[in-house]
Amino acid sequence: MELILHISAGALVGFAIGITGVGGGSLMTPLLLLFGYPAPVAIGTDLLYAAITKAGGALSHHRAGNVDWSIVRLLALGSVPTAILVHAAISQTTFQQSPGFGELLTFSLGIMLIVTAIILIFKNKFREKAVDNKPPFLMNFIQRRRSGLTFSMGIVLGVCATLSSVGAGAFAAAILLTIYSQTRTVQIIGSDIAHAVPLTFIAGLGYLFAGYVDLMLLLSLLVGSLPAIALGSLLSDRVPEKTLQSLLTVILLGLGLYYTMFNKIH
Repeated sequence: MELILHISAGALVGFAIGITGVGGGSLMTPLLLLFGYPAPVAIGTDLLYAAITKAGGALSHHRAGNVDWSIVRLLALGSVPTAILVHAAISQTTFQQSPGFGELLTFSLGIMLIVTAIILIFKNKFREKAVDNKPPFLMNFIQRRRSGLTFSMGIVLGVCATLSSVGAGAFAAAILLTIYSQTRTVQIIGSDIAHAVPLTFIAGLGYLFAGYVDLMLLLSLLVGSLPAIALGSLLSDRVPEKTLQSLLTVILLGLGLYYTMFNKIH
């Protein structure tokens, strides 16, 4: 029965990813917490789940020429070492065995869920402002410091993704759309997905080495989600995406408020 539940959870999240392009850690980690898994296990398992599921999308975008590898390199130069440093900082045995470890992870998750929900609400505005209404001096500032801003963004993503499993998705794409306002949206999305693969893989490995990844759970989630992602992608033109994304935004905002304000892991 538990196996069926996990496969169904994978299928549900996979279908949401296929239709809206959003889901991943934003839905999977809270779902695993709902199933009773400790925060480190939920986050660690989801990070490796994300690395595997996003790898196929990254390959497809690469073949279509939709990945700017210079952006991916700059992000990874910031995010991957940061993920390793974060794991080094939280790997102290006394801290990992204390209630504060779980509370830190769930609070980080809550913050990132709220940020993701806000970005989903205003994502079109971000792009419009970046393209049409950006003051010339700000545009020049961003263009001159684009590489440094991208690298710095990678550092932020390394912290966020490692502590919450959320960040290398809608959050990253929205910031990239602002920094690279003249780049095609599909290329930004492809680059974001390509960068998410090494980041989530390295961050997930840290949890795996610490014993916080449930491999059977991971396999069950993949069995359910991989076909569902493909099905969701095929049906994306026939399903009211805006309605589903609005519902998803409300869910993420509610979960984010819960984990930041009301929930404590003991």
